Amino acid sequence: MGYTVSEIAAALGAKAVGAVDVVINGASEPATAGAGDLALAMDPKYADGLAQGQAQAAVLWDGADWQALGLKAAIFVPRPRYAMSGLTALLDSGPQIEAGLHATAVIHPEAVIGEGAAIGPFVVIGRGAVIGARARIASHVSVAEGARIGDDALLLQGVRIGARVVIGDRFIAQPGGVIGSDGFSFVTPEKSTVEQAREKLGKDVQASAQSWTRIHSLGTVEIGDDVETGANVTIDRGTIRATTIGRGSKLDNQVHIGHNVQVGEDCLLCGQVGIAGSSRIGNRVVMAGQCGVSDNIFVGDDVVAGGATKIFTNAPAGRILLGSPAVKMETHVEMQKALRRLPRLAKQVADLKAILEQSDKA
Repeated sequence: MGYTVSEIAAALGAKAVGAVDVVINGASEPATAGAGDLALAMDPKYADGLAQGQAQAAVLWDGADWQALGLKAAIFVPRPRYAMSGLTALLDSGPQIEAGLHATAVIHPEAVIGEGAAIGPFVVIGRGAVIGARARIASHVSVAEGARIGDDALLLQGVRIGARVVIGDRFIAQPGGVIGSDGFSFVTPEKSTVEQAREKLGKDVQASAQSWTRIHSLGTVEIGDDVETGANVTIDRGTIRATTIGRGSKLDNQVHIGHNVQVGEDCLLCGQVGIAGSSRIGNRVVMAGQCGVSDNIFVGDDVVAGGATKIFTNAPAGRILLGSPAVKMETHVEMQKALRRLPRLAKQVADLKAILEQSDKA
């Protein structure tokens, strides 16, 4: 389905100029844009690409001379990257899941399916599960007994929702996610080497032959409205209380949330972030790829952790962190500068030692 330049501008709350009746069927980078594409040239560095492509219309940076660039129409937006969210939402047709219940779906008689829901092939929905209105569930998804999923949810291929999990409205789960698996929780009859190491900070740890005994997960997972989880995300259920993910939080591919963890609202957890059991994450926390959080600690509101940061102790609100172990970003930068100076410092010390030795011999 195509949109005119004026319709796109109206959807973005932006200004359109020129032949605003030009029909747009898709979006493209400037150099590869066809005649029916809207070129995304939001920075002057993309100007040369417009001459290489065939776009008649483009989203441009403020002050651009759209006519000199050979365009018939242009859209000017105050914040280009934010405009991308509205533009991609407008042009994204979404996954094709046929309306109604597919013949191969297995739905328990006591499950409740909301009005307008679309259930794809080989979906399994357990006893007492509740699926909200207009939910879309792609093939090979399973929703276990007693789970509740809100309105307008989108569960893509192979997602697994565990028993008694509660999920809010407008939830999006990318393929392969597992929400509500048992927590990784085991104990030994006597104190294990792990417990001793924690207590004694590694000193005088006595090892003994013991087997691990499972602690079962009686809790569940509770997820707020407008949450998104990436491909192969795994969220463990709580041991007694629920593991929770706050409203508006976004979890990237392969993020793992341990049992009893509490993630606040509007958090952004990037690929391969791992949060160990019983930690609490505040609101609006951002963790870049491969960040790790130790168990039973608190990360305050608005903390930002750079890539591969490892947080082993409580982090106060608003702190910008980097490194392993995590320190203030500016401190980490100074530490790295000092580290690069070490070879030169070592040579200076060796030279000074040699001079002193020669002096002693004299």
